[in-house]
Amino acid sequence: MDLQVTQENLNKALAIVARVAGGRSTLPILSNVLLKIEDNRLSISATNLDIAITQVIGAKVASEGTLTIPARLMQDFVSSLPKGTIAIKQEEHKLHIKAGNYDSTINGVSSEEFPVMPIITDGTSWKVPAQELKKALQQVVFAASNDEARPVLTGVFMHSNDGKLYIAATDSYRLAQKIVDGVSEEINVLVPNSAMQDLLRIISDDIETVDITHDEQQVLFKVGPTELVARLIEGKYPDYQKLIPSNFTCVAEVSREELINITKVSSLFARESAGSITVHLDDETKTISIRSVASQVGENTASAEAVVSSNGDITLNSRYLLEGLQAIKSDMVAFCFNGKLDPVVIKSVSKDGDEYIHIVMPLKS
Repeated sequence: MDLQVTQENLNKALAIVARVAGGRSTLPILSNVLLKIEDNRLSISATNLDIAITQVIGAKVASEGTLTIPARLMQDFVSSLPKGTIAIKQEEHKLHIKAGNYDSTINGVSSEEFPVMPIITDGTSWKVPAQELKKALQQVVFAASNDEARPVLTGVFMHSNDGKLYIAATDSYRLAQKIVDGVSEEINVLVPNSAMQDLLRIISDDIETVDITHDEQQVLFKVGPTELVARLIEGKYPDYQKLIPSNFTCVAEVSREELINITKVSSLFARESAGSITVHLDDETKTISIRSVASQVGENTASAEAVVSSNGDITLNSRYLLEGLQAIKSDMVAFCFNGKLDPVVIKSVSKDGDEYIHIVMPLKS
């Protein structure tokens, strides 16, 4: 291959793609990125066999070719080059790179050893507004589990019902669900959370639509000039919607910022008790208060004004409560539960409050 590209475009593409390369794989070739000329443009790809990302950038092509080169070295090298034009020329398994006063050669490996990039030939295709999907993923992905012993819970579950797309994640201690309108296709896919994290990084503010295609084994996300393919997680996702109560005896409507503040303060005293805090609703004083006790350093009670329906107490993990509150963007939130052993539902008080809900399971006090 013989081509010219801009440093800015190549650097941006490598930053997106190279994250997938390397890792703990026993196959050395997976630490490389694949460079290939397609339709007079430069295609850059990487895979770890579960996730594959391809980015296409404009180039001035003199001749075609294909080669794989070390991802980390190429990314670090290109990011250090000055802005402007980079000339790239391949000679057998070597890549000569010239930019300004820099002249370097990187040893590559034949592309024949690189795994074939996955293709979905016959699947279900649908679209989602990019910024809505980005916001939904930001509110959901952190709730997925990291425990590989339960692989189903390490995924983000996307399913449709009555023209709505439900996006959910849970680690069995907390659950986040976001609803996005305008999906007519029948969808039921369980995508690895790591792929969703990569997808979040790919969706920039200028992208309008994400095109999605899936079959029974893979899902493809097309985001502008970038394609991400992920292997779906096998297994049946828990029927989590049975966990979501429809009515509550104890409800407090409170300023989200104030509830975050008193939770943060209380969490400082809850470190030695694994983050355990007790939330109390008082309908006489119209307050929601949080108490935490640390036998070594002391105890703390902090409260905030609230519209309270009934008295009640429940013990929670402070980190799960904080992360749920930080995912909600409205000024006022509803903190809802029934008994001490029932889940807590946190949602926005605004009219679209049911579009996002966060559930935290109680601790035994």
